[in-house]
Amino acid sequence: MHVVATAGHVDHGKSTLVRALTGMEPDRLEEERRRGLTIELGYAWTSLPSGERLAFVDVPGHERFLATMLAGVGPAPAVMFVVAADKGWMPQSEEHLAALEALGVRHGLLAVTRADLADPGPVTAQAAARLARAGLGGAERVAVSGRTGEGLDGLRAALDRLVARLPAPDPRAPVRVWIDRVFTVRGSGTVVTGTLPAGTVTVGDELALPAGAARVRAVECLKEATPSVTGVARVALNLRASAVPERGQALVTPGAWTWTDVVDVRIRLVGPATGLREDPAADPREYPAADHGEGSAAGPRVDGPALPPRLTAHIGSAAAVCDVRPLGGPIARLRLGRPLPLHLGDVLLLRDPGNSAAVRVLAGATVLDPRPPALRRRGAAGERAAELAEAAPDARSLLRTHRLLRAADLRAMGCAPEGAPVSGDWHADPAHWTRLRERLPGAAGRYAAEHPLEPGMPVEVARRALGLPDRRLVASLVAPPLAVRDGRIVTGPGDRAAPLPPAVAAAVERLRAELAARPFLAPEAGRLAELGLGPKEVAAAVRTGALLRVAEGVVLPAGADLRAAELLARLPQPFTVSEARRALDSSRRVMVPLLEHLDRRGFTERVDDLRRRCRTPS
Repeated sequence: MHVVATAGHVDHGKSTLVRALTGMEPDRLEEERRRGLTIELGYAWTSLPSGERLAFVDVPGHERFLATMLAGVGPAPAVMFVVAADKGWMPQSEEHLAALEALGVRHGLLAVTRADLADPGPVTAQAAARLARAGLGGAERVAVSGRTGEGLDGLRAALDRLVARLPAPDPRAPVRVWIDRVFTVRGSGTVVTGTLPAGTVTVGDELALPAGAARVRAVECLKEATPSVTGVARVALNLRASAVPERGQALVTPGAWTWTDVVDVRIRLVGPATGLREDPAADPREYPAADHGEGSAAGPRVDGPALPPRLTAHIGSAAAVCDVRPLGGPIARLRLGRPLPLHLGDVLLLRDPGNSAAVRVLAGATVLDPRPPALRRRGAAGERAAELAEAAPDARSLLRTHRLLRAADLRAMGCAPEGAPVSGDWHADPAHWTRLRERLPGAAGRYAAEHPLEPGMPVEVARRALGLPDRRLVASLVAPPLAVRDGRIVTGPGDRAAPLPPAVAAAVERLRAELAARPFLAPEAGRLAELGLGPKEVAAAVRTGALLRVAEGVVLPAGADLRAAELLARLPQPFTVSEARRALDSSRRVMVPLLEHLDRRGFTERVDDLRRRCRTPS
């Protein structure tokens, strides 16, 4: 099926035309039917000559209900713009068209109604020219009368041609249904309605709301129950939700959207009726460089009044107050009053709800980054504007800003990952990744110089030094002559350790000299410290093979275990710990762990709980 929204000035016959096309009453409120004035969104549907099913979202035309109109038009892919032949182009015609232009709607048709009351030619020409300036120059024009039925067949055929030109939505796209109505059905519970622009909703699906999760209990499309529906479609969803949803919220695929209240955008003015003068030397719909400071309360200007610093941002059925911070040129940062689920490339409509004397739709804002970085230092705003001036809606542009992003983050921001990840599911900006690879050897070298007693730079320290979010990224940056060994980044092939600093080498020689007469009488920790061998120095000497640590606190000269095995082999076999202690002229503190070390090395083996024997070399 397809969905088309109506647009146009109040009392130009939008609802009458929908009623004539569908045979259904779009005005569902008694007050609407009594006053002949659409207040809420109305829905009706029909089958076109081709057999395609078409649903209309009928919107109010009165200026007081502009927010309601935007809730209906925002999610619809096409519009039927209605102008009355006997009244011509009117203020709300202009405001509705400005909204369509800001939202980037490019598919539509022009229906000139009340053709039985006045010559439709002049109004058709006037309206077509105005639509063309707003990007709807390809809109087909049809003159009709909802009262007499004149031109309805031609309008149905034009609608058929319109929907045939619409781009096909992706049934696998992540779901985002902006809720435009919430009500309760006895025995079923909460039901919400909205337009599904793409993706698929199936009974049993779990979707996300701002305040929690919602499970789809039932699906209806055009009042028909169905197990599954694919966009574009008007849908009614019966939900089991953790919190009651509200109009203006969105039901979304979990994890597939970025819930954000700060976005960087490209501002685009709409139409000459915005009250802002245009620069004939440039594209009148884009702001030139702002000529005021970063912290100015005024927004970007177009040779005239500034964009107000506080506006209302609309997308789908949502409306959120936002603060506007100009960054430079057409680039601005919006701080929204509440988080919204957004993607790169989404278009928000900006309007001034307090300006009742003029058309209040001011601009469209295309999302360039739904998760922008903080701007903390002087000049950062201008640099950010320059960076985004040529940004494209793709993963490469996002990675140039964020440098490193997980695949899931890219998808949630609205981009499919490009190329292979650099590590796990991490994707990197190529230039940034090259710089990191070039920085790592220098960082490892500085660490080695500052910590000569350590075997290498810990991977966690390297992660912090390079500003990386994941330790796995460090390992992926390591390349020869660097290597990762035992959680550290080391230099050199094999297990060769760096030579000992001179002071440590001298301390080891003093220990050797002290143990020359009694090589198995390992000194206590205090004596080691007096010799200049603290824990770090001992660890370094053990790594280089200058000392032998048989247990914590028991340090002997290198080769002491081989000499002990030779001496113990001369004893009558088997022997006890006491006999070994006397033979090696040592203490029980040293002998017990030394014998256990010899067991592990295969020089000795236990006979029973008290005795050992030396093993014969094989």
